[in-house]
Amino acid sequence: MTIIQDHPLRYELANELHARPFPNISAPATVIYFAVKQPTEAVARDRSKDLAHLTALLDRHGEPHPALGATHHSAKIGRYNLKWEQHTEFVSYMLYCDGVGDRAFDAADFNAFPADWLADAPGQVISSALIRVMARPADDQIYKSLDDWFVPESLAVSKVLGDSAVLAGDFRIDSAGHMRFGVYVSDGTGPKRVGRVVQRLCEIETYRAMSMLGFSRSRGLSPTIGALDTHLSEMMQQMTGQTVDAEATLKQLLTVAAELESMGARSAFRFGATGAYQALVSQRVELLREERFQGYQTFAEFMLRRYEPAMRTVKSTEGRLATLADRARRAGELLRTRVDVERSAQNQALLESMDRRADLALRLQHTVEGLSVVAISYYAVSLASYALYPLTKALDISKGTLTAAVTLPVIAMVWWMVQRIKKSLH
Repeated sequence: MTIIQDHPLRYELANELHARPFPNISAPATVIYFAVKQPTEAVARDRSKDLAHLTALLDRHGEPHPALGATHHSAKIGRYNLKWEQHTEFVSYMLYCDGVGDRAFDAADFNAFPADWLADAPGQVISSALIRVMARPADDQIYKSLDDWFVPESLAVSKVLGDSAVLAGDFRIDSAGHMRFGVYVSDGTGPKRVGRVVQRLCEIETYRAMSMLGFSRSRGLSPTIGALDTHLSEMMQQMTGQTVDAEATLKQLLTVAAELESMGARSAFRFGATGAYQALVSQRVELLREERFQGYQTFAEFMLRRYEPAMRTVKSTEGRLATLADRARRAGELLRTRVDVERSAQNQALLESMDRRADLALRLQHTVEGLSVVAISYYAVSLASYALYPLTKALDISKGTLTAAVTLPVIAMVWWMVQRIKKSLH
């Protein structure tokens, strides 16, 4: 049997599909989650620092290190299970354990992460959440806990995955600095499904936070874009006038176009990433297969009312920036054409002036040639006359008659010589 050689990446690519398994979480359980992102250049960060930070935590509990270059890792940290993941721009840590405390969403639960270790994190917290997983009680008890734990005005509650659980959260940061989510698990729901629900909650919150970075960038750019839009409109209005200094306006326009291109280049990645994160948020919410719980708004409705407007603002800013850059380019092309036409007219006028000067120079040259023939002829006739004076006695003629006789031939010879010299120079 002939054996076909495997592609060197075949197994690695196949295993990537199973690289990030969902946690197995049984109710009741406490979940602690946070994500860390470097404030700038997060994509190009030194990822070895992420692994070093994880390794420092594992060493405190005598746990084995992750593989070199690993992007995910699971371990046992005391009574907690750890799930670590490294993403393009951020790193996430999840701790979960069986049981819940008497006090819901107790900030002390976060002490599972050592304070000095947290202080050494290679980045800043972009998302943090406490998730309380409980067996689903009667609806009146759910109502009471919702009133006690969440802000009613922004509370979202829904049944998910065919009534496997009820999710609740208000997407507000509490006094301890964490988001709060409640998961009420129905009877018969297995730990794998609960783990998927919890993972989806963490992803929704983290991707929402990451996408809002684009909204912050959009708000920061809006005043500058508005000022450039006004300035560009004024310059385009000036372009319609006949007395405008086209070259000076073109320089201003090129400055505006360069600034717009620079803004677009600096914001391209952030806006693109925002679109990608928004798609992930929508996808994760859709995967929950929500059903309305009593009269509460669902997570999808909350996102539609509170989150989607921010994302539309980002898209609007991105489109406005691109449109403004296109306007600046088109205006620059029109103004550059106008400058070229004006320069062509100036060049044409200069050429006509040069033609007139060349014609005058040619006429002057012809005049000088005529005068030179006269002058040379005068001296040539004089010399010829002096040379032929001895013949006056032999021919019995006067000097005047001799001079008159040689004048025309000498002039003709001088003219012929001047024309020959002129032809040889050409």
